[in-house]
Amino acid sequence: MIGYILKRVLSLIPVLFVVSVAIFLIVHITPGEPAAVILGLEATEDQVQELREEMGLNLPIYEQYFNWVTDVIHGDLGNSYFMKEPVTEAIMKHLEPTLSLAILGEIVALILAIPVGIIAAYRRGSAIDQSLMVISLLGMAVPSFLLGLLLMLLVGVHLQWLPVAGYEPIQEGLWEHIKYLILPAISLGAIQAALVAKMTRSSMLEVLNTNFIKTARSKGVKEYKVVIKHALRNAFLPILTVIGQSFGTLVTGAVVVETIFNLPGIGQLIINSIERRDFAVIQGVVLFVTLVYVLINLIVDLLYGVIDPRVRLERK
Repeated sequence: MIGYILKRVLSLIPVLFVVSVAIFLIVHITPGEPAAVILGLEATEDQVQELREEMGLNLPIYEQYFNWVTDVIHGDLGNSYFMKEPVTEAIMKHLEPTLSLAILGEIVALILAIPVGIIAAYRRGSAIDQSLMVISLLGMAVPSFLLGLLLMLLVGVHLQWLPVAGYEPIQEGLWEHIKYLILPAISLGAIQAALVAKMTRSSMLEVLNTNFIKTARSKGVKEYKVVIKHALRNAFLPILTVIGQSFGTLVTGAVVVETIFNLPGIGQLIINSIERRDFAVIQGVVLFVTLVYVLINLIVDLLYGVIDPRVRLERK
């Protein structure tokens, strides 16, 4: 098992290398002089040149990349010119809202998706099944930002049950922290719930028609145990894959929703950095987000062996 984990970790190195090259090139081939954009129209040529030298933009691009990668390997993502602080610190400051939103959004998705998928599979072909699948399709079709705006209008403005925007850190109290995240979490979680529900139904249908389920029923095992203990457990690997991907999407793809609800998360950080052409922050955030996504997929892969013993046997 340790050898397998080591092999999977080492396989991430080429992925991160390719991503680092892509990030660096995309940022640096964007039209416009970065130093001039940062300083504004009133900056003199000498000031622009001085900033270019300070940021290392006067060096050949391959040398800039080598210096950046060397610093990243040593844990240094650079410094933000505008925020006057290390990029790592800026990411950590903005990580809590994004992580809290992703966790709450995933909880919303699972609470909605797993029961819906199980019921739809169990009632296959019935009106209940068709209704639930139509709702799932609608969930996938409605953009998260549109659902967020509708929730803001209905729940926040008309009913005034929850705040429409803003953020409170968890240190101010759990409820104060969560109430600002409920609406954006529902906005994001609804789409992920539709995807997970669809996969849960599909995976459950395959297992419910197998011989060992028929055998369990013939032995008089209670129906809820057949469905939950036997069918769901054996159908869970594909569902786990979708859950892992959905959580990765929630962590890395909540930019629009964070902007709408004015959450000071990773999404807002990268949007502000793009507007300012803050190279160090853009490169650091995108690399960090990529690392988080591949680590989530690695964790999901390792959980396969915990859920299904057959996976452990194949690895041996």
